[in-house]
Amino acid sequence: MIDLLRTILSFLVVLGILISVHEFGHYLAARFCGVHVEAFSIGFGRSLATWRDRQGTEWRLAALPLGGYVRLHGQEPLETVTAEERARWIPGRAFQEKPVGARAIVVAAGPCANFVLAVVLFALLFATAGRPVVMPVVDTVVPGGAAAAAGLHPGDHIVAIGTTKVRSFADIQRLIEAEPDRNVTLSVVRGGHTISLPVHTGEARVAGTERGVLGISGDTAAFQRLAPGAAIAAAVSESVSVGGATLNGVWQIVTTRHGSAELGGPLRIAELSGQVAALGVVSFVSFIAVLSINLGLLNLLPIPILDGGHLLFFLAEALHGRPLSARAQEIGLRAGLALLVCVFVFATWNDLAHLGMVRWMKSL
Repeated sequence: MIDLLRTILSFLVVLGILISVHEFGHYLAARFCGVHVEAFSIGFGRSLATWRDRQGTEWRLAALPLGGYVRLHGQEPLETVTAEERARWIPGRAFQEKPVGARAIVVAAGPCANFVLAVVLFALLFATAGRPVVMPVVDTVVPGGAAAAAGLHPGDHIVAIGTTKVRSFADIQRLIEAEPDRNVTLSVVRGGHTISLPVHTGEARVAGTERGVLGISGDTAAFQRLAPGAAIAAAVSESVSVGGATLNGVWQIVTTRHGSAELGGPLRIAELSGQVAALGVVSFVSFIAVLSINLGLLNLLPIPILDGGHLLFFLAEALHGRPLSARAQEIGLRAGLALLVCVFVFATWNDLAHLGMVRWMKSL
């Protein structure tokens, strides 16, 4: 019962943060572009509390904490707006009356806000808890390799290669790969003493390029706190890495290189939310950052009904000098909705199979 409650609460927190930040991105961009925001709601359903700011935006705290929404003034398609309704628009403040570039900025700001959230969360983690790195400590030595010939032992801590200090195992890989079939000197801490070991690196051909090989592996992980500037740079790099891995994973599924069973939906996210929350604050915050990147990328897909689909419509409008016809937009939106529903149903079926519900239903 406690695990179920933790899963539900964790999922609501994750969903609330990600969607509220996404919508807040739209809100800030709308304000920047001079579009009046009629309402910003945290949650759905009956309002528990409301207040109105100086700009005339109504802020709501609703009963169902499943995200939120922002309602822009004059966001309805022009073809569906009557003359009487359009006459009530605030001059110069309606979304549909803005240039196509301004509308694109407002739409793109939602996914961008998710990317910014990920960078902020990663930066905070790297500056406080620290960034997880594999330390430059030898875990295993490959028999017959360059490291074995030089006398490296498991447990040796490599602190420098030549005159260059190393702080992670990735530094060792980077420096050695640049020295194929060369003589280098390793500064190694062993038993509390620093010794120098001359090594003649091996070589291997990778992607048509000769690269140096040492013949060791490492898996000793530690957290290193970073200065604010370094934390932000590392957070940007981490976000790009996560985004690239996400896109590659999607491409692997699309090209059937990976099984479609790996595609998860809301139930899988809820399950993972509870599991990660049980691991502690650091893991939970990292999980939110990764999901934020995934949400941003998902919304940028060129599928009508998503932000990326609207941006596709705006691109067509910019190229042709006029909006797509109402009929074309309607067809696109219906096709996009149908595609998303199919993906949602398929992902939910995978979730049920993962949770064992499918086997249980079959056993009935």
